[in-house]
Amino acid sequence: MTLTAAEATRQSLARGAVGTALLQVERALAGSGDWETARTTIRRAVAGPVDAAEHTGLYYGAPALAFLLHTVSDQHPRYRAASEALIEHVLSLARRRLATAAGRIERGEAATFAEFDVFYGLTGIGALLLRCSPGSDVLAEILRYVISLTRPHRQDSIELPGWWVAHDPDEILPTPGGHANFGMAHGAAGLLAFLALAAARGCLVDGQPEAIAVLTGWFDRWRQDGADGPWWPQWITREELGTGRPAQPRPDRGSWCYGTAGIARAQQLAAIATGDPRRVEAAEDALAASLTDIQLDRITEPGLCHGMAGIYQTAYRAARDAQTPALGRRLPALAARLAQHAGPFGDQDDKGGLLTGSAGVALALETARHTGPPRTGWDACLLIT
Repeated sequence: MTLTAAEATRQSLARGAVGTALLQVERALAGSGDWETARTTIRRAVAGPVDAAEHTGLYYGAPALAFLLHTVSDQHPRYRAASEALIEHVLSLARRRLATAAGRIERGEAATFAEFDVFYGLTGIGALLLRCSPGSDVLAEILRYVISLTRPHRQDSIELPGWWVAHDPDEILPTPGGHANFGMAHGAAGLLAFLALAAARGCLVDGQPEAIAVLTGWFDRWRQDGADGPWWPQWITREELGTGRPAQPRPDRGSWCYGTAGIARAQQLAAIATGDPRRVEAAEDALAASLTDIQLDRITEPGLCHGMAGIYQTAYRAARDAQTPALGRRLPALAARLAQHAGPFGDQDDKGGLLTGSAGVALALETARHTGPPRTGWDACLLIT
């Protein structure tokens, strides 16, 4: 099936109509919007052919539309049949993707972001199934697959982590010989958060506690302690793996996708799931240290992926689970910064989608305006809840 650019964008959670529809459903459920607007945006998102091919994932195609319709199917049963039909497509897709991954592992080749990450990979599909089909055999197989990524393998006499990729993190940021990514979007934090969230929901398979321990140990190994608190590199190259020292001299921006905010939340989730209060405290301290004015002054974008919206939403979820009120006390100041960064951008909910666009900013602003958590649970797509 060949889709036009408009048809492909329509079914994108990252940058299309799916994110806008999520926002309008959230507003309708919260009482700050109306259902007619929500239904109109849903119709716009689901109109036309749906892509269910191998390249689809949580942020695009059938899985993205399933995520959207599941958020509204309980309140409006008219969407339930479509939601369930899409989930069947997702289950079939996941089985094919798992078979492809098994073949890659058998050949001894390195993984890729597209195979395992939250945006288009099996971790994102697993996050969807945690919500929509938590008892499925397919979810259990995805958990086993993610566990397999925590097992090291040797290449040219060097022991590499199982989520090592041979490609660069970005076309303008070369990593000769590949790299091991730390972030929520494409790396170890996303794997850890997924395993921890599944464990907290009672979705457990053999080897899951041990895999969580491997990943938390990875973050222990590479933790850097600076004047502004602990931080982690964005990725590690072969050379850095050999020396045991990251080349990155200082923390990057404290974002959801790569920075301390996302990494600390993943570790907090893991510590809660495994009942480790000492590690819970350490994760919360790391997150709090990343939320100082000095650190936040480096944030220049409003969006979920790289900017204040993602930091606010991550801190909000962490504060709800926190052992102490320290994170919660930071939320009003974070909300003020979010509103300042958003400006008129936060009202343009049809511009730019969820990840870097105004729909994501507006959804975080909705969280800040209300006392309870998001009614749709939309931020599950960020692996923070």
